[in-house]
Amino acid sequence: MKKISCGNKEIILGKRTLVMGILNVTPDSFSDGGRYNNLDSAMKQAEKLILDGADIIDVGGESTRPGHTQISSEEEISRVVPIIEKISKNLDTVISIDTYKYDVAEEAIKAGANIINDIWGLQYDKGEMAELVKKSNLPVIVMHNQSNEIYEKDIMLSLREFFEKTYKIVDKYGIDRDKIILDPGLGFGKNIEQNIEVMSRLNELKDMGPILLGASKKRFIGKLLNDLPFDERVEGTVATTVIGIEKGVDIVRVHNVLENKRACLVADGVYRK
Repeated sequence: MKKISCGNKEIILGKRTLVMGILNVTPDSFSDGGRYNNLDSAMKQAEKLILDGADIIDVGGESTRPGHTQISSEEEISRVVPIIEKISKNLDTVISIDTYKYDVAEEAIKAGANIINDIWGLQYDKGEMAELVKKSNLPVIVMHNQSNEIYEKDIMLSLREFFEKTYKIVDKYGIDRDKIILDPGLGFGKNIEQNIEVMSRLNELKDMGPILLGASKKRFIGKLLNDLPFDERVEGTVATTVIGIEKGVDIVRVHNVLENKRACLVADGVYRK
């Protein structure tokens, strides 16, 4: 087991699978865009996620789905800071900020965020995010990402090389390696077949660090379910959660917390006995 300090909170990895509940305060996220983009509805959803068993609430203010429109840092801050402040003051939970922009992350931390979730693995800017991680001493989830679906070598080797580059940045800025959590980036720079391959080989990343799995309702699940739409991919997501636990993941990031939490309890009972 590994205890990781998250400012005034902590998470424990290895004892059981942690569930991260997704809270998108955006008008255009692929699954729940527009549902929680006002403060009251977002707060009600945060309360529901915790009641259903979420260990972490992941707040995102910019959709990163394929074809998304990038927004300014100012607009992203205006979306995420009020809800992070309200959750931090009223609910006893760990809060993650889903952003690749250091200035958004900085304001989110001031508002009460405990974890940074960076979809570009500290490689988006020229070190500003890495400096913030060092300064804040908070954990950071580093996701594999690339701008296309072309892999000139084995895909898992490519992921490993990406994370090795991230670890070089981590070492350069004096960040504690124990604060790093790896996300293979399903749905980002990968086609359906590539996502399925990464899913089946998650265990090959386990030696590099703790793993977060973000498969919830992704396109490859829909394809395996004979092209079912987003809202009908809950059971398929549960299947990825169980597969991920068997492969050694530490955290699952999901929209439907209750169903996946129950799956975790069973899978943990089998694989973490």
